[in-house]
Amino acid sequence: MADEQRSTSFQRLSSADSTVSTGSDDSYEYYQTDIYEQLPSTLTKRRWQQVEQTYEVGSCEYDLLPPSIDRDPHQPLNMLPLCMQEKRNLRDRRHQERLRIGFWASWRQSQQIARRRLREQVGRFFSGLLPWKHTLHKIEGEDYKSDNKSILHIFLGSGFLEGSPLFYGFYQKIPLFFHTGMGTILFLSLIMIVRRMVVGYKHMWLMGKHFSLNVSYKVFYGWDFCIQDPQAASLEHSFIRNELKMDLEEQRFRQKVSERSMKQWACLYFLRGILNFVVVVLLCGSFTLIYYAIISAEKKESFHWTVKLLMNYLPPITITVVNFLLPHVFSRISMFEDYFLTTQLNLTLVRSIFLKLGTLAIYIIFITIQNNTCAENEFGKEMYKLTIFQLLACFCNTFLIVYLKRLLAEKYPSSKLARMIGIQEFVIPLNVLDLVYSQTVTWVGVFYCPLLPGISTIKLLAIFYMKKFTVMRCCVPAQRLFRTSSSAVLFHFMLLLGLIMSFVTIGVNSIRSDAGCGPLGNDTMYSVMDKFVKTLPISAQTTISYITSEAFIFALILAEIIILTSFVSHGRANRKTIERLKDMLVMCSSDKRYLVKQHSTWLRQRYRSSETEALGK
Repeated sequence: MADEQRSTSFQRLSSADSTVSTGSDDSYEYYQTDIYEQLPSTLTKRRWQQVEQTYEVGSCEYDLLPPSIDRDPHQPLNMLPLCMQEKRNLRDRRHQERLRIGFWASWRQSQQIARRRLREQVGRFFSGLLPWKHTLHKIEGEDYKSDNKSILHIFLGSGFLEGSPLFYGFYQKIPLFFHTGMGTILFLSLIMIVRRMVVGYKHMWLMGKHFSLNVSYKVFYGWDFCIQDPQAASLEHSFIRNELKMDLEEQRFRQKVSERSMKQWACLYFLRGILNFVVVVLLCGSFTLIYYAIISAEKKESFHWTVKLLMNYLPPITITVVNFLLPHVFSRISMFEDYFLTTQLNLTLVRSIFLKLGTLAIYIIFITIQNNTCAENEFGKEMYKLTIFQLLACFCNTFLIVYLKRLLAEKYPSSKLARMIGIQEFVIPLNVLDLVYSQTVTWVGVFYCPLLPGISTIKLLAIFYMKKFTVMRCCVPAQRLFRTSSSAVLFHFMLLLGLIMSFVTIGVNSIRSDAGCGPLGNDTMYSVMDKFVKTLPISAQTTISYITSEAFIFALILAEIIILTSFVSHGRANRKTIERLKDMLVMCSSDKRYLVKQHSTWLRQRYRSSETEALGK
């Protein structure tokens, strides 16, 4: 009842016709109504009502405009809440006022207006140059609820990111330029990787088991006498010491191998067979786990946004965890196989490469066979998610595992748990393998997520500083020393396999229907190239037709055969020259030994003859 009375009283006071009241408090209510009628807002409202009742639509007089409309003579007319006729009248009045105030005052006003418009235009121009301006405006225009869709869009590559330049579907009007650019990037990458593999193999062949320096040479000739900095001298000393340690370890291992009996060899081969079977079981189990993770992520059910995010990231989480744990398991297994340290490292790297490329291949196969509206965009999203989660995994490993282990060892050094966990060693080959895997993911996804190299560059910068913190603050140097000449070839070989995987993926996806998504639309690359060639001059069409003909291909293959034959012949001649030089070195050393022997004999004879002459005298 109290609410109804207040509502009734408010309606009575706010009515323009309610000027007389009844009851015992008539004078009080009349005073309130009289005060309300004198309010500026009420007077303005009445004046506007009179204007609407007096004048027709599209015609109005300037003298009856509401107050404070034209207080600022520099305010643009399009910003005023007036009809067109009112704006015309106001423009004429401002013009008359400028004529009355004089030439200089009018010129100053016009200059102020021009400067204000110039500042606005320059501000709009520079704000439009910001690369994130359009995206932020688009984000601001989204109606995000309490389910945090913006977080899902950023981490899943959906929503406003799906139609952005981040993915393949954005580049719909430049098919030839897009595919030419991507083909150039991958082709140049192939050339650089093959070149690095060749250089690395030559270095491994020279500095590997085919060539070894004498220990005396390392002791007496290994020091760089140009070093003057004490820190550089300490590093050089450590390098020479490590080289000597590896040489002594190699000699000790060769002696141990030479002393093995047949029974020991049989037991060792049996143990290696069992351990290799365990490795195969672990690989098959990891592939099966990734398969079930992909199947679970495909279930379309209504979850909370956090559960939905985890379900979408379930395959990348599984792949990252498997790729993080199993290489360490492989390293432990190789220790029981009783290989030399460098062989253990290479075996661990080979198994880890097979693991990483196998998990990525399984993931790519399941993404490819899915029937999506825009399969290319979906493929790019998955590679985008895999890249993002690699950065998150590195962050969690650095600050939640490695750093906590270091703190536990520092705060409680006598604790049994701290001694059991220990301080983590920084194993360089495994960390390099992670970088190689990251580059492989970038190559596989660059065609469907063109901005993925930029994202990977930012990720690598962040990973660099996190690894620097890990090395300088959290880890200790590895206790086992390795020769990394052959490991570098394995890294480049993995890069080459990853690049080949990207070519195969692009080729398989290009066979499938594009479904109107991306630069090609419903066309194929061949049809687009054919349309482009038809727009060229006749001479260019004739040249391209000859280059793509069988005759040119036959001539090209013949030229390649001749070039390869010449290189092979040159290589054989070089090998024969090397063998002759080796024989010459052997003969030179034999001649030196013979001359030294003859010289020593001649010295002895001369000494004896001198003694005989002395006795005769």
